[in-house]
Amino acid sequence: MKPLQRHLFALVVALWAAAAAAHKPSDSYLTLIAPARGARLEGQWDIALRDLDFVLGLDANHDGVITWGELKSARARIADYVFSRLTLEAIGRGDRERCALELADLLVDEHVDGHYAVLRFHADCPLQPAQLAVRYQLLFEVDPTHRGLLELTAGGVEQAEVLSKDAPTATLNLSSPGRWQQFQDFVTEGVWHIFKGYDHILFLLTLLFPAVVRYSAGGWEPREHLRDAAIDVLKVVTAFTLAHSLTLTLAVVGLLHFPARWVESAIAATVLLGALNNLKPVIVHRRWVVAFGFGLVHGFGFASVLADLGLHGMNLALSLVGFNCGVELGQIAIVLGVLPLAFALRRTLLYRRAFMPAGATAIGIVATYWLLARVAGMNLG
Repeated sequence: MKPLQRHLFALVVALWAAAAAAHKPSDSYLTLIAPARGARLEGQWDIALRDLDFVLGLDANHDGVITWGELKSARARIADYVFSRLTLEAIGRGDRERCALELADLLVDEHVDGHYAVLRFHADCPLQPAQLAVRYQLLFEVDPTHRGLLELTAGGVEQAEVLSKDAPTATLNLSSPGRWQQFQDFVTEGVWHIFKGYDHILFLLTLLFPAVVRYSAGGWEPREHLRDAAIDVLKVVTAFTLAHSLTLTLAVVGLLHFPARWVESAIAATVLLGALNNLKPVIVHRRWVVAFGFGLVHGFGFASVLADLGLHGMNLALSLVGFNCGVELGQIAIVLGVLPLAFALRRTLLYRRAFMPAGATAIGIVATYWLLARVAGMNLG
């Protein structure tokens, strides 16, 4: 096996492991409504059918389709499973009492990434809560990256939290929302979304790898100064940031909407085109224009995390700004990790003659797989 082939093979193997995970991460949407008076909370919990099928085997005949009949027959098992992984405790005047959860209705709804079981339930608390303690443990035993996106409405005021395996509990004040904590939670969610969004990472890499070299008639040649590479990266990342922030905002507030399959397919296409441009450069100058155009597409992908929460007002603003800040922090971390190393290696033949083409080829292969699978509507999880 020739050196270039060895490098290509190694890169393909390393990247292929990420391919199956390049879809919207596993989330559930938990909504709680606390009345102005009384101790009964109304709740709705949207959980992806694919997740419930994985742990409970809802597809009884194994035909790849979960029918309404199969879902209804599993109603009791679903309720037992999910409510054993959610604890609500009412806190008031020094007392702390656990609320009893009871399933009221089971429905189906469609979110941006597929069909969800909708569990409407009551939470009967022994006392009217001034604070509500939530402990969330859904799916953590099989998917430690799963997130629970919680929205609580009390007295007409909304607040949101993100619950994870590392932070499975939250205590919410029904009269005085913890806005700073909400902001922090969504910053963390934005960072996590970047690090789990392998398609976004690979697209950034297709923009970062050429920043330390320049293309001429003789092929890729090293840049002389880190400052030149840093300015190029700054233009590209700034354009990408502005673009995805714009479409993220428009999508979350409901002004623009495209089907999830279209968005995910378009994201895969941007990764593929970025890789092809590194193999056979067509756009060498003003790469920031390309980054801006493709960033508009990626913004719709980021919006899939927040759009289904249905937030409004200050609750939406805090979550949107926090999530966007987290996305930027994640991107900055990738740039700071990749750029110095790429600049140090830029003069080597390994980087210019092997890593650049081999890396672009490997990314292109993975992006092609994503594109074909997403267009065909395949489940990559």
